[in-house]
Amino acid sequence: MRRAFKIGLVLVAAVLAATPLPRGRVEAIYSRGLYPALQPWLTAVSNVVPVALFDVVVVSVTAGVLLLWTMRLRGLRHRNGKVAAIGGLALDTAAIAAALYLWFLAAWGLNYQRQPLREQLDFNEQRVTRDALYSFATRNIDSLNALYRDAHAAGWPELADTGRVLQPAFVVAQHDLAMTWTAEPGLPKRTLFNFYFTRVAIEGLTDPFFLETLANQSMLPFERASTVAHEWSHLAGYADESEANFVGWLVCMRGTAPVQYSGWLSLYGTVMNALPRPDREELSRRLEPGPRTDLIAISERIRSQMIPIANRAGYAVYDRYLKANRVEAGIRSYGEVVRLLLGTRFTEAGVPLRRY
Repeated sequence: MRRAFKIGLVLVAAVLAATPLPRGRVEAIYSRGLYPALQPWLTAVSNVVPVALFDVVVVSVTAGVLLLWTMRLRGLRHRNGKVAAIGGLALDTAAIAAALYLWFLAAWGLNYQRQPLREQLDFNEQRVTRDALYSFATRNIDSLNALYRDAHAAGWPELADTGRVLQPAFVVAQHDLAMTWTAEPGLPKRTLFNFYFTRVAIEGLTDPFFLETLANQSMLPFERASTVAHEWSHLAGYADESEANFVGWLVCMRGTAPVQYSGWLSLYGTVMNALPRPDREELSRRLEPGPRTDLIAISERIRSQMIPIANRAGYAVYDRYLKANRVEAGIRSYGEVVRLLLGTRFTEAGVPLRRY
């Protein structure tokens, strides 16, 4: 019975991994039904725990699997028994991986298969033009120039207090998106993998098991709000990176001057890289020394910490992870936020219009 259960667990996980679910059903039943009931409770519980539960899961499972193999293999004396034991160990390991995958899907991962945000918003591909991109890039630069003095004068809270400043804007942004529920924000936590974050140039991570917000502790003050807003967008059920970037930017635009500045700063590189080179060179000259200094500081922080080979390997793994979860653009989905911003129609107050 135990063996049959393990095999069944592996088969169920394999079928769910290989078979795309109807996006409309996932949207209606999971993303707007089960997930809104689970997320506020699970994040509220994880916020009470001072350590990152993600670390506990990773360390415990890794140690448990290693101990399982070590103990079983040490007890073997005969070759035939060893072959059978290795087969049993392989099944046990596969069953553990399957259980983790099913936990991932149930707690958060099915949001990758929800209905795309662009199908819910008043989005039109024909609005994505070179002129629209030029205009938005100009707005980005002008906003940075205008906000720099007030943002730096007000200052930024410590990372642990960023959520307190950002939460009102998070609530308003969810209302602007016509969400029927309110996501619970996660306290930005330190993780045992912070060293990995710095070497691979990762600013934040959403724990898909306990719905926590994990943050790179070395971020500069003006990076914190946009990073936390992005991770909170994941907590609100927007798994796709372009959608999380879109919602995170929307959150920042509802915040104070330092929060808005952080949002525009995080978007600058993505927007400028989307421009043709002549436009990029022309517009970059409009950026004033203050914002330029902050962008250079971010670049220097990343350059001083990052190991290039680790960065390439880490993002290659993440690219495969995204594609395995049916994000066809993979790591390129981060840049798709520009298309989403240009193609969506907004009110004069900056609220994205919806189709329904």
